[in-house]
Amino acid sequence: MLLPLLGVTSLLVAMATAVPAQEKRVHRHGDLSDHVHDDTQGFQYDHEAFLGKEEAKTFDQLTPEESKERLGKIVDRIDTDADGYVSHAELHHWIKHRQRRYIEENVNKHWKEYDLNKDDMVAWEEYKNTTYGYYLDEEFDDVDDKASYKAMLTRDERRFKAADGNGDGKATKEEFTAFLHPEEFDHMKNVVVAETVEDIDKNGDGLINLDEYIGDMFSPEDGESEPEWVQTEKKHFSEFRDTNKDGFLDASEVSKWILPGEVDHADNEARHLIHETDTDKDDRITKQEVLANWNMFVGSQATNYGEDLTKRHDEL
Repeated sequence: MLLPLLGVTSLLVAMATAVPAQEKRVHRHGDLSDHVHDDTQGFQYDHEAFLGKEEAKTFDQLTPEESKERLGKIVDRIDTDADGYVSHAELHHWIKHRQRRYIEENVNKHWKEYDLNKDDMVAWEEYKNTTYGYYLDEEFDDVDDKASYKAMLTRDERRFKAADGNGDGKATKEEFTAFLHPEEFDHMKNVVVAETVEDIDKNGDGLINLDEYIGDMFSPEDGESEPEWVQTEKKHFSEFRDTNKDGFLDASEVSKWILPGEVDHADNEARHLIHETDTDKDDRITKQEVLANWNMFVGSQATNYGEDLTKRHDEL
């Protein structure tokens, strides 16, 4: 059946402006990078932690000279009291700021798409109609997986209401940030846990068993052997995740797994960078110490080439 022209337009708008599914799925960790933090394999984790993921990509395209020059200017910005040293507190603040900046840029991008009447608020109706407008008119009849779309709408509405502090149906910039990035807000904790359980709990009993836990991370192809890390994850499930040893993860155990509030990754990274570069061991670093170890803080074409050579060598 041919869609009316208006319907096609609405559908294209929805596809172009809807928040991507991978952004709606809350990550089950609060780490600073998706890369493994192993300095023997390279410093990509440190680069993304220190610069933020998007800025780290920019530095990867620079020459070593350009990269060092920009790093020197960054050090001056980090040294807020201008005493010639970067303290742990200053570096910790900088790393937290870079991670927050990624979130702010992400929210600003979507804000422009959803604040249709330009009143500096995003109403639930604006978000719903922009994301699901055409499908709502047709009651999801033209969607192959009708149930999934209805579930997505229900989930979005629940998350929006949790983020909407005064319940007026409109989100301020801060409330919209809580909607898009609920893992950053304490009052959104229950929503994060509920969504995670729903994503992994395939039999709908409200609990996560071992098969569901592993199945969310690894689905073997025909004849594919089980990687060693799967055995490690099984051990983590039984020894650390399942604290009451009943063979399942309930909401409380999932909360401890995905929202370990006591871990401050920015603090850990600041301590790591200082420990590795503080040559005189005075628990602070100078610009000279930073630039002497520039490839730990930032990347460049040269560091990428060097890491590629290492990886190729490992594969031989």
